[in-house]
Amino acid sequence: MTTLTSNLTLITQHGTKNHQQNHGSSIVEEIKGLIKVHKNGYIERPNIVPCVTPDLSPNLNVISRDIIIDNVTNIWARFYVPNSQQKKLPLLVYFHGGGFCVGSAAWSCYHEFLAMLSSKLGCIIMSVNYRLAPENPLPAPYDDGFNALTWLKKQSLYQNDASTSSEFEWWTKKCNFSSIFLGGDSAGGNIAYNVAKRVDSNSSEDAFLRPLNLKGLILIQPFFGGKERTLSEKCMVQLSGSALNLAASDAYWRLALPYGEDRDHPWCNPLVKLEGLKMNVLVCVSEMDILKDRNLEFCDGLRRIGERVEYEVFEGVGHAFQILSKSEVSKIRVVQMMDSLRSFMLGL
Repeated sequence: MTTLTSNLTLITQHGTKNHQQNHGSSIVEEIKGLIKVHKNGYIERPNIVPCVTPDLSPNLNVISRDIIIDNVTNIWARFYVPNSQQKKLPLLVYFHGGGFCVGSAAWSCYHEFLAMLSSKLGCIIMSVNYRLAPENPLPAPYDDGFNALTWLKKQSLYQNDASTSSEFEWWTKKCNFSSIFLGGDSAGGNIAYNVAKRVDSNSSEDAFLRPLNLKGLILIQPFFGGKERTLSEKCMVQLSGSALNLAASDAYWRLALPYGEDRDHPWCNPLVKLEGLKMNVLVCVSEMDILKDRNLEFCDGLRRIGERVEYEVFEGVGHAFQILSKSEVSKIRVVQMMDSLRSFMLGL
């Protein structure tokens, strides 16, 4: 449990085979510009989004550092801590998107978004860099998410023990461990939901996390699927360069699901076996996203089983607009999204 140095921060997950072994090998899966999976097992992930160090502009008034949370699996997290005079701050455990197959907590788009989110919401953010598929198919990211929570529990216990000191006091002293939120966008939203399910489906695991108190779940365009297409999946026209289209969605699921499973597996299609949660849920939906109808059906399903869920549809924007789009409409919607998240967290 040590702080990462800047060179370790930029570790990305690639196939272990030598690049020359890839020569002549056929491609079995490809999502253009993001990932190529070769028949011989070699995996290419072009650096389409730069990875950056935790450095931030002083104007944001936020401190960011990287910390290893599991030496065995090499899982680490990037922390964002506002320079607030408020005694204790809520903490949001965040999972990045990327179809379970690409992405990093060090991607520049996430670094910028989460630093601003931490500043606007006045909360600590722990952005988890989980293992990627297809090298680590589901449920590996869920395991990493739950392990991140158990790591948080250890830090809360160290914090409560006056006889010990911690190298992490720069954030633990400011953290309200009884006000923990889970969240993420796209595949990260799926991870947050399934980690929450794991906690709530077993009372012994729920008790095991004490004194942590999970207060709410924030799902931004959560990545769900199903064998039967929704109307928005069939009819939503996606512009060239869209963050998610139907072909890419199907490819991500083929790479991420366990061998032999299809898109009606509960990890992909939660409506197949919808389970209740013991926390409030906020779902952020994008009007121009192919996932729009599936996200709304998910909200309706939770309400039918008596869950406390609210949602907001952001008009005129598509999937992952908050991190990838620089249009004026997107900038306005990002502000609106942050306001919604702030109201949700303050209301619990």
